[in-house]
This record gives sequence, C-alpha cells and structure tokens, in this order.
Amino acid sequence: MLPLRRLAGACGRRGLAGVASEAPREAADAVVVGAGVVGLAVARALAMAGREVVVVEAASSFGTGTSSRNSEVIHAGIYYPPGSLKASLCVRGREMLYKYCAEREIPHKQLGKLIVATGVAETPKLDMLLKNAKENGVDDLQMMEGSQAMEMEPELHCLKALLSPRTGIVDSHSLMLSLLADAENLGTTISYNTTVMNGYVGDEGLKLHVSESKELENHSVGSPISPQLILLPKLLINSAGLSAVPLAKRFHGLNQVFVPPAYYARGCYFTLSQTRSPFSHLIYPLPEDGGIGVHVTLDLNGLVRFGPDVEWINGEQDVMSCFLNRFDYSVNPTRCSKFYPVIRKYFPNLKDGSLEPGYSGIRPKLSGPSDFVIQGEDIHGIPGLVNLFGIESPGLTSSLAIAEYIVSRYLR
Repeated sequence: MLPLRRLAGACGRRGLAGVASEAPREAADAVVVGAGVVGLAVARALAMAGREVVVVEAASSFGTGTSSRNSEVIHAGIYYPPGSLKASLCVRGREMLYKYCAEREIPHKQLGKLIVATGVAETPKLDMLLKNAKENGVDDLQMMEGSQAMEMEPELHCLKALLSPRTGIVDSHSLMLSLLADAENLGTTISYNTTVMNGYVGDEGLKLHVSESKELENHSVGSPISPQLILLPKLLINSAGLSAVPLAKRFHGLNQVFVPPAYYARGCYFTLSQTRSPFSHLIYPLPEDGGIGVHVTLDLNGLVRFGPDVEWINGEQDVMSCFLNRFDYSVNPTRCSKFYPVIRKYFPNLKDGSLEPGYSGIRPKLSGPSDFVIQGEDIHGIPGLVNLFGIESPGLTSSLAIAEYIVSRYLR
C-alpha cells in the first residue's frame, strides 16, 4: 500500500486506516492523471502557479507510454490546419522547448528537416505545405530544387524539397526527468503504480476512485473492483494519454456526448544496421493517411531510424488492460518488407537486409483529421475537470505550451 499511503499523506494527511472495509476520502487541490511528457509539463506549470499538485501514474515510472515511443522530433508547425490548437501550440511549444532545453542543458539538436517530393505529382503538395506553414507563422521554410537538396544530402533522391531549419530532436527521457524534478522541487507528489479507475461528479464535486495497479492486474473482466482511496480534487487534469478517453467514459455525471470515440494507430520503427548515418538532416516524405509518412530520424547518438508506419489496431480491449498499458508493442520483423520500397523512393541505395526491428509506439487518434481536444468547464459544464484527448504528435513539441494553455485558461 506504499503508493497510496504516500498519496493519502500528500492530500489529506490522515492515513489509510480502514482501507480494507471502506475506502477513505482525501481532499486534494490539483490532481494530474498520467505522468507522460504532457502530464509532467502540466504538473510543473500548476506547481509554478502555486497549486498543490499530485500526479497519479498507473505504471511504475514516468513516460512509459506514447511519450517514450515516438520519433523524439521537435516539430516546426508545418502540417497542421491554421487556427488549430495543434498549429498554435506546436509553434509556441517549439520555442518554449528549445529555450527550456538550452537553459537546463537537456540534450537536443536543431538538425533541420527536408520534406521531399519524389514524383512530379507530389511537387504541388510542397507548395501547399509551404503556404500552410506560413499561415501558421512558420516563415523560415526554403523551397529547394532536387539538385540543391541532393547536394546537401548526397544519398537523397528527390525532385524538390522543403527545408525546415527549426526542426530538431530531443532526448525525451531527459526532458521528462527535468520536468519531474522541477515539479517535485515545487512540492508536487507523484504516486506510481496507482490507477484511477473511475470518477463521479456530484454535489461534493469530483470524486476519483483510486487503487494500486497490482490490484487490477488479475481482475476478471466485468467483476467489480472496490477503490482503496477516494480523492476529492478541486482541479483534475485527465492527461492519461492512451487511457484518457476510456477514463472519461467512466466519469459518471459527465455527459458522454463530449467524449469522442478513441482509435489507436500502432507505428513500428526499424533501425539501420550500418553504423554511419547516410543523412545529416531528418528526411520526411509527404504526409499520408494517419501520419506524416515513414521518415528518417536520427537520435542524439547518430542512430538512424525509419518510421513509423500506420497500423490500425483494436483498442476495444477491457478497460483495465488499457489503464495498465497492456498494448502489444512487439515489432513483427516481416513488416520491413513494406518499408524497403517506401524508403527507396528517397533513399535508393538502401541495401537489402539492412533494416532491423527497432520499437513501436501507439498514437491516441480521434476520428478523421483531428485537432488536440482540451475540454474544460466551458465545454462540458463540470467545474474543475479538464480532459485532454487525442494528444498525439506534436504533443512532445507542444507539451510546455499545452501546460501554459491549461494554466491560463482553466486555473482558478
């Protein structure tokens, strides 16, 4: 019971006497569900604003889900519809993130990115991206002829390219570690191995039913689970990532018309076996349905990764398995057969057998081309509740800006 004892102590200072018979109730100021990069950024921002913050995380550590299973790219803000939250928060978040990383000496590099057209039919799409980027306030892109781009990157093949000089990479683990340290130094408490199972909205305000994660691991589907602690937060940020929608569906009293259906896209990455990178920039094809294409990213050690692809998976597993992140993250080696022809459109010298399975991540998607959804009382009518849905790419880049947005809009 150690995590919940710490949690109860941080909230109500009354301990957990009587847990076995009836769950105690503890008041809390601000509770953040989920210790991914966005949850940690929000916790830090709330603590900086003077709130007493508790972060509740179902896993044994921070950032074990989408936050640690992505391309680790700092995006410029090119692709997103003008006026969308993705556009504004990405552009704002990019500047905040570069500044934060420089101040805290978090490993990062501003490598730049080339978005390439490899066929005649694709070149008009580059013009559309350039126009879109300018409307988003990204005005430093440079249109290049293929010969110019290939002079910069001799292994590249393309007809035209867009150069994005402000795109970069970041060590996401070091970033989250720094955000966590900031939050804890400001008094934030984090409780790992602790799952929020459901919530209630009533005369007392918000109520969260909480249990140790190990209590959920062997439960039978459909069987009731009694909470070990009931939290009564003044402010609740649902930043549960892949579990955000399933958790909101278990908020009794929240009109479910405000909870969108959730879709899950698994993306696999393959690494290049050769030690020397063929590229010095990130290389991106034009966007595809469900993502921005199988692209080339480099990590801070120079390792080359290709991905992600898009595989729609069934997210209708039982909700407790979702809360415990029991998704299948395995990479089927045979999927590389689909990678070779796509990559060779812009990297024709890719050799057979040079791709090795890397890792996979799962993106929380909403229906169609969707924006970030950040819902507060102004939308769903429940004081103190803020839901974050569909926080996929560019969530990492936008994390500090999302936190800033929530504090400025919903802090009381």
